[in-house]
Amino acid sequence: MDHSWKGIQKIKAGVAGIIRNEQGEILFGRKHNESTWGLIAGAIELGETPAQAMVREALEETGLVVEPEKIIGVYGGEDRRFTYSNGHQVEYLTIVFECRIKLGQLNPDNEEMKDLQFFPEDQLPPMANQYPEYIFSLKQEERAHFER
Repeated sequence: MDHSWKGIQKIKAGVAGIIRNEQGEILFGRKHNESTWGLIAGAIELGETPAQAMVREALEETGLVVEPEKIIGVYGGEDRRFTYSNGHQVEYLTIVFECRIKLGQLNPDNEEMKDLQFFPEDQLPPMANQYPEYIFSLKQEERAHFER
């Protein structure tokens, strides 16, 4: 166990989306002053359902209105720890949704994201958060996955 995390401040519930374009490519975003990419994601706010959080985060970060269609998986534990620039340490419990784009246009270089880009599943960019590879596959099982 990593004892440097004794001062962890909280476990936070979050969402992330596998958002595909018509070609089946997956949308990733890169925040300002960061070199790695990430799924469109964020924390669930008080009183919000996970699906509502996914819709809100997608709109805020991309300009797209999405429809969460199924839960791909639920992930937590040591691999989901993050230290913010202000020193706050958080461990996320993340629900990953498969999402369909309903409407809107990509809005890169917004308040939250510097870059937005679709990538084919066999050419994914370097990511800040690591997820199991199977979540990016178009050939997913019908059941949700979780870590044991």
